[in-house]
Amino acid sequence: MENIMNDTEDGSAGRSTEAAVEKTISKQGDIKASNMDLLMDVSLRVTVELGRTRMQLARILELQHGSVVELDRLAGDPVDVFVNDRMVARGEVVVVDDKFGVRIIEMVSSNGEKAAP
Repeated sequence: MENIMNDTEDGSAGRSTEAAVEKTISKQGDIKASNMDLLMDVSLRVTVELGRTRMQLARILELQHGSVVELDRLAGDPVDVFVNDRMVARGEVVVVDDKFGVRIIEMVSSNGEKAAP
């Protein structure tokens, strides 16, 4: 009993506990980093939605080359960026070397609101 009290009184027990906690935290950080490395090669489906519309089947069957489908968005409105069917951002359409791209202008939280910067 006397040894336990002496260890506690001089603080060595506290230091060894702190060291053990630091080692555990360090190991968890290493594990998290290695887990992230494993995920970096995972492919995800990214979809950019320009707009939507509803049409009757008869009208869809009438579509042909040159038909115009009116969407629910105005020209210049932000587009929605989805990753695996979950909206993650809004962006603006840009042209890069004759290809379309999207410049992210805001990130969206999981509940659909603006994410904190």
